[in-house]
Amino acid sequence: MRVPKERRGDYFAQISACRLGERRLKEVVAEHGAETISTAFANIIDRTRERMGDSIETIPDGDYRFTDMMDGDGIEALDIPIELVITVKGREITFDFEGTCAQVAGNINVTLNATQAAVCYSLKALLDPDVPNNQGVLDSVKILAPSSTLVNSTFPAPVAARANTCQRIIDVVLGALSTAFPERVIAAANGANTTAVFSGTDPRTGQSYLYLETLGGGMGARPTKDGKDGVQVHITNTSNLPIEAIEMEYPLLVEEYSLVEDSAGAGKYRGGMGLRRVITPRHDNCIFNGAGERFRHQPWGLFGGSAGGTGRFLLRSPETVTRLDNKPDAVKVSPDSAVVIETPGAGGYGPLLKGQPINCALIAKRVSSAMITWHDIRNLLIAHSTSRLIKHRSKLSKTTEISA
Repeated sequence: MRVPKERRGDYFAQISACRLGERRLKEVVAEHGAETISTAFANIIDRTRERMGDSIETIPDGDYRFTDMMDGDGIEALDIPIELVITVKGREITFDFEGTCAQVAGNINVTLNATQAAVCYSLKALLDPDVPNNQGVLDSVKILAPSSTLVNSTFPAPVAARANTCQRIIDVVLGALSTAFPERVIAAANGANTTAVFSGTDPRTGQSYLYLETLGGGMGARPTKDGKDGVQVHITNTSNLPIEAIEMEYPLLVEEYSLVEDSAGAGKYRGGMGLRRVITPRHDNCIFNGAGERFRHQPWGLFGGSAGGTGRFLLRSPETVTRLDNKPDAVKVSPDSAVVIETPGAGGYGPLLKGQPINCALIAKRVSSAMITWHDIRNLLIAHSTSRLIKHRSKLSKTTEISA
């Protein structure tokens, strides 16, 4: 969903970049010769393949299993399983998706090349982030994915929203390998490309407009620190669109842009918090469409960490607040109403241990930067007796209110 005049520049920029790449490659070939360049390319791929094999060999031989669920396809299917068994033997690694749901009517299906991309990203990030991303990485991985399934769909299965499923494939790979690499794997992130689309006619110009954005959420807690709040994760690394830009370009008002308290999974290290945006049309009615994932199934925690919070879409009118479907379609929004978008948080890492030292410096830092939430306060109450909290209260910022 795009308005041509808004995307024409992006389109031509991509074409120009391809043409520039073509010219530069011709210049290199003219200087060094096609045979030399082809040999260099082959050597880079061979060295990449060798490095990946060395890294795979560090994984203990055996089978690693994990299953996660997609919320639904927005049409008829709910609780769609992605099942994975990873088999490691020496320098060989196989990803077997036998048992994954058949392809669905909605547009969350994934073609095999996208599944391959998600798997290879996950493995490369865990084993050797600096290795060149080329055919050598792809050659190091064997993928078994039954035809006409969610992760190896065939025509005419729709695939427009496949990025959400790719995010879940990554969660499944990380979950399966968490026992092999507990010091590297993070808990489940928001696991989605939460999509919000507002469209209508701009009364200032009389022209159609369409504001589309995929919003970040929580990043999974890490083995040594909290997850990041309100960010894009894994294969999506786009930045957020500033409120000022939205309100300048579109006849929309952003009433709120904040973090969703209590969306972070508790743990020794908490998961990241999701985002909240509240948007209303300034003048005339508009239409809202959305696509959410992890709105039913929480992002899981690791090694005793708690699951993070789910996302949701709400329609707030003067009289009521109505929860919308996870993939709402053609919702009419009037100027006296607003759409509330809340993205998922992320899972925590490790258990909250009783008697664990109170990190006053960290708490004070979170307070001073407005990062403390009631979720954090509850974590303290769970982990420590009230008397210990009173003892440490004087060390905490005065803005932290902990009831004795």
